[in-house]
Amino acid sequence: MRLTPAEQDRLQLYLATLLARERRARGVRLNVPEATALIAHAACEAARDGARLADAAAAARQVLTADDVLPGVPQILTEIQVEAVFDDGTKLIVITDPIPNPDSAAAAQAVPGAVLTGEPAAVVPTDPVQVEVTNTGPVAITVTSHFHFLEANRALVFDRRAAYGRRLALAVGEVTVFPPRSARTVTLTPIGGDRIVIGFAGLVDGPLDTPGQLEAALRRAHVAGYLDTGSKTAQEGTP
Repeated sequence: MRLTPAEQDRLQLYLATLLARERRARGVRLNVPEATALIAHAACEAARDGARLADAAAAARQVLTADDVLPGVPQILTEIQVEAVFDDGTKLIVITDPIPNPDSAAAAQAVPGAVLTGEPAAVVPTDPVQVEVTNTGPVAITVTSHFHFLEANRALVFDRRAAYGRRLALAVGEVTVFPPRSARTVTLTPIGGDRIVIGFAGLVDGPLDTPGQLEAALRRAHVAGYLDTGSKTAQEGTP
């Protein structure tokens, strides 16, 4: 059976959901990937059952509470984005506040001896960039508006370092299609908000502006076989 990359992603999500369900049934509190899988799967199934976009997102928010996950997960998992198949086509579901988020400051102060640290100021890019992208695969590849572009399909060849922390400069829900065996230039804009990237291909799974996160993501991409026209350091995975 031949599956498209999107269909393969949905099967991987389903397998991750089965694992998360087993662990939850044993009383194990879930981590970020496990919680993400359960919530995203619930949204996809609601869409498949005929729910509207807002209803699918609302159903996903009912799946887990703070008691179901490890400490800190609600604070990290502030938004989940997943493409789902609706009756009228594929749409991007954006699930904000997927788990009730307790007051992190109050929780920290409740622990005797807790150390509260400030966050270092990060230089966040604001300018758009253009990158040339070549699809080396035999089928068209679709990338949605808010997908972290560094983590886009491994058959796409482009400067992944330049794409770090950026998404396609498109309106929410729009897509760009990269035809097989061809190149095109796209504009990328910085990811906004809290700049926390969770899910996608798993190359970041955390704050974008943490020191060392860029190089770590490029090393993971190299090991996983993501094609890259960037620097030799990025391609070889040198620290």
